[in-house]
Amino acid sequence: MKATGTWQNESAYHPPVTVIMQQLFRSPLLPVQELESRLQEERIRRERFYEEMSEEQKVEFINGEVIVQSPAQLRHTTTGRNLLTLLDTYVSKHGLGCVGYEKILVTLTRNDYEPDIVYFGPEKARRLTPEQMKFPAPDIVVEVLSPLTESNDRGLKFLDYAAHGIAEYWIIDPKAEMFEQYVLEDETYRLRIKTDSGTIRSVVLGGFAVPVRAIFDEDEKIAALQAILSSED
Repeated sequence: MKATGTWQNESAYHPPVTVIMQQLFRSPLLPVQELESRLQEERIRRERFYEEMSEEQKVEFINGEVIVQSPAQLRHTTTGRNLLTLLDTYVSKHGLGCVGYEKILVTLTRNDYEPDIVYFGPEKARRLTPEQMKFPAPDIVVEVLSPLTESNDRGLKFLDYAAHGIAEYWIIDPKAEMFEQYVLEDETYRLRIKTDSGTIRSVVLGGFAVPVRAIFDEDEKIAALQAILSSED
């Protein structure tokens, strides 16, 4: 095991959004007119983004800019697919909602993201439609790190997902074969576990528990999948 941790990580110490907002609005230097102008320009660019985006591209809208994702390395897609298989099988078997992969455009207040994996619990899943292309904040978000996305996954997205009440955030490093689980507490994420072994136990998705190695190792994945399928309801 390379590292473990419980509710401690430098990423967990961002102040809650309410604190940031209070500090901002109390400042006499708040440039109200400039903010309004920039936000209006951003809204126009965002509408253009919606009109021009296509199913062929993996794109995100972040802070007013369109971000086109580069093709992923094999270990990135393999890791994501392994976890997707396990999550989707468990959710489908028990009728616990909906799991999406990559092309789910999560639309938050200012930004639009296409996380690697998302989970919508039963309540949110019931409101989704077959034709839907823009989605609300899910209950779990999973990001598989790559060299080009890690700074956003650990920075802006970390803050944005927490600000929008996404209860659980998993970050996976396919190169280091490391799994990190963050749980929302008092408007910010706290690290629950960081490890390269042991068991993934979801707080939001009750009963879901698979070996960490199952998302990196094919034999472990098959064994975990068989355990899910053979378990009693």
